[in-house]
Amino acid sequence: MKIDKYSIDGKVVGQVELSDAVFGAEVNDVVIYEYIKAANANLRQGTHSAKERAEVRGGGAKPWKQKGTGRARAGSSRSPIWRGGGTIFAPQPRDYSIKLPKQIKAAAFVSIFSLKAKSGAVKVVEDFSVEGKTKEIANIGKALSITKGLLISGKSDGDDSMLKRAIRNISWFKYNNVKRLSGRDIFFSKEVILTESAVNQINEKYARAK
Repeated sequence: MKIDKYSIDGKVVGQVELSDAVFGAEVNDVVIYEYIKAANANLRQGTHSAKERAEVRGGGAKPWKQKGTGRARAGSSRSPIWRGGGTIFAPQPRDYSIKLPKQIKAAAFVSIFSLKAKSGAVKVVEDFSVEGKTKEIANIGKALSITKGLLISGKSDGDDSMLKRAIRNISWFKYNNVKRLSGRDIFFSKEVILTESAVNQINEKYARAK
């Protein structure tokens, strides 16, 4: 399929070919769900922790004798029913991460790209460079009518540092490099802006995914 290519001023300057195998494929809701579930799980730190009865300091001595006091028997002041006692079934640090097979991840990206393309959320902009100024990238975003967008660049790791620096302070604009794509960012963005070089790399990388 062919879509319009825009300049950084928001004007149509040509057309670009999007691979039908990547942007025109049948949307598979199941793989999208599995990918987003895994992406959300991988964001969890899992550092939650509370002390159980055996981990709370103190409580070694029996608070009072077993019989004769008229009170309920107690063996430790660190019982969960006491103030200062341990927590019943306390949360412990754990790893929530989910590792998906490569084929499932590739299929999820194809489905997400196709979903965005069918809804008209994909735009292609000519390759450009910025000097690291937030105002520059903000003006480009406004010219392209971005409300909650994601910019995907095909630049090399060294060349994209200025883009990352310029875009990081804009709440309604995110940045991904084509080598480190986040399907979660793509899915939750209202507009997906691809540079011309990113289109070529995405077409080549995901054209064989099923």
